[in-house]
Amino acid sequence: MTCEKVRIRRDIASMSAYTPTTSLEVFAERLGLEAHVLIKLDANENPYGPSPRVVEALADLPNMQVYPDPESGRLRELLAAYTGVSAEQILCGAGADELIELILQLFIEPGDAIINTPPTFAMYSFNAPIYHARVVDVYRRPDFSLDVEAIQQAVARHSAKLVFLCSPNNPSGNLIAREDIKALLELPATIVVDEAYIEFAEGGSLANWVGKYPNLIVLRTLSKWAGLAGLRIGYGLFPRALMPHLWKIKQPYNVNVAADLAARVSLQDVDFLHKRVRQLVKQRERMEVAFAELPFLSLYASQANFVLNRVSGMSAEDFRDRLARAGIIVRYYQKPRLDDCIRISAGTPAQIDRLLEVLRTLSID
Repeated sequence: MTCEKVRIRRDIASMSAYTPTTSLEVFAERLGLEAHVLIKLDANENPYGPSPRVVEALADLPNMQVYPDPESGRLRELLAAYTGVSAEQILCGAGADELIELILQLFIEPGDAIINTPPTFAMYSFNAPIYHARVVDVYRRPDFSLDVEAIQQAVARHSAKLVFLCSPNNPSGNLIAREDIKALLELPATIVVDEAYIEFAEGGSLANWVGKYPNLIVLRTLSKWAGLAGLRIGYGLFPRALMPHLWKIKQPYNVNVAADLAARVSLQDVDFLHKRVRQLVKQRERMEVAFAELPFLSLYASQANFVLNRVSGMSAEDFRDRLARAGIIVRYYQKPRLDDCIRISAGTPAQIDRLLEVLRTLSID
């Protein structure tokens, strides 16, 4: 059958695919190593995994043959207690990625513009064209802070409906200044702040701003701090006026029973999980001190569970490959303003021991 007969959308036929990270097993096969010897520091995952209570609960998961609660009611009540935002303003999703899609579905008509602020999380610009949005890139400054004036001008020029912001930013790790967010909330656009890494930061959450500003949406996730990346569970904090419309378009059973249960159990074990968060922050700080002493790395200060480094004296691709041959997987970016950068996630003390041991053996060609 020819493509002419199939007649898929031309924009999708011509678009580039997103390049995600992959599993330990796939990496092991590529590198010719055993999976158990690899150290995976490329996807900002929590190396400690979920709360032991989650593992116990999932081992005895009941009623898998029954559809989940379409409203995630019990989970939303726990999230309300955790965030201080009313359950009526919370919507759960299969990861924050699904909520990004729902926001685009809710706001975008064909040809509408969104503002993207690269270098940043790729899913904003990846999802937007699928929902017929035009992506207007307003690049961050060299220190990865926002160019607020340029964003304001772009919103006005393109009548943009949405501005997507990541804070702490992925991959740079910096928080967006509150005064910058306040300035942008004056715009005739909805500001979406993705706080996937906020538990690792010193303050900075805008959860208590939701409701005060009718054009502010905050996205959160349990993938990172709670170690539930594999179960795909996130949530959004929305102005009340948007909620009836979001309920119209949300898939009815989008949060599966395992993810729902794991999230609820995690929120009942917050103190334990936040202790692990502090352990990861300590390892991030340890990496920052060590990286500052290496002549081939220039690091950016981070408020997340990873550190972005600019590589010199060798290509970033070569740097990644040298670590991979030693069994350490890190993230290499082949993108504008990031083509000589490597992002390294915080790991356990033993994993960081091994990382630093390998780094100290590297030499500049």
